[in-house]
Amino acid sequence: MQQFELEYVLHASPKVIYDRLSSASGLSEWFADDVNQKGKIFTFIWEGSEQQAELIQKKDNRLIRFHWLDSEDDESFFEFKIEIDALTNDLSLIITDYAEEDEVEEGIELWDSQISELKQVLGI
Repeated sequence: MQQFELEYVLHASPKVIYDRLSSASGLSEWFADDVNQKGKIFTFIWEGSEQQAELIQKKDNRLIRFHWLDSEDDESFFEFKIEIDALTNDLSLIITDYAEEDEVEEGIELWDSQISELKQVLGI
C-alpha cells in the first residue's frame, strides 16, 4: 500500500468543516449515500454496499482518522486534517489515504470528486 496526501483549500470555518468530517450525519451529506455510527464504528453505505471503519483518532476542529476494518494493512488509515495558514488565514483540508500503487490515481480522482461534493454541500 502506498500513502498519498491531498490538500484542498476550503473557504469555511474549521467547525463547519469538522462537523462534516466527524459525524455520521455530516459524512452522509457528501462522503457516502448513508452513514451509521455505533460507538467508534462507522458504517458507510454506497449504492447498497457497506464498508466499516473505526474512528481511531480525533482532535476537535483539527483532525479525524479512520481505519477500514476490512483492510489487511493494520498501518493504513484515512485521515482528515484541518490546518489554518497563519499568514492568509486560509483553511486547508489535508487528506491522507492509502491505495495500491496502481490505484493511487484512481484514489486521487475519487477524493477530488468527494471534495467537490463537500464544496457543493457547503455552498463554496
